[in-house]
Amino acid sequence: MAEPSTVARPYAEAVFRLADAGSSLAPWSDMLAALAAVAADARVRAAIADPKLSDAQVAGVFLSILSGKLSAEAENFVRVLAENRRLELLPDIRTQYEILKNAREGMIEAVVFTAFELTDAQKADLVQRLEKKTGRSIKPHYQLDSSLIAGVKVLLGDKVIDASARAQLGALEAALKA
Repeated sequence: MAEPSTVARPYAEAVFRLADAGSSLAPWSDMLAALAAVAADARVRAAIADPKLSDAQVAGVFLSILSGKLSAEAENFVRVLAENRRLELLPDIRTQYEILKNAREGMIEAVVFTAFELTDAQKADLVQRLEKKTGRSIKPHYQLDSSLIAGVKVLLGDKVIDASARAQLGALEAALKA
């Protein structure tokens, strides 16, 4: 069976093309975020998996929860996903859509793990350095990880920059054992 991200990719690309053609990348981002949040709810997941409910009824659950928050195109998208039994892929579709949107906007999301809370000046300096290194705008998300001891670990797409004390100690340990 294919990975969910593999199955979600064509849907994300189709939505991206639709949003890009209509100059509505940000509204689609918001709608996909709302749809992904609904799809992640345990009660909705149970409805999606319920064989007694028709595709139209399952789509109706989404549309009633998000009444007035979706465009006509987004409502049609929900119906298509329901007909193809793909509503559970909405979180993956949203993730892949955001990657495409950020690439179009010249932006990359970075997850920054720090041992301690950074000051605003430290955050600005780190973002500036990352932007210089990548040549793209950085949208940072910060998370505390006390196991790093000190320093930072940055995830930029599929790249990892580990400047933590834990990584340096691990490298020193490996060098001493060699």
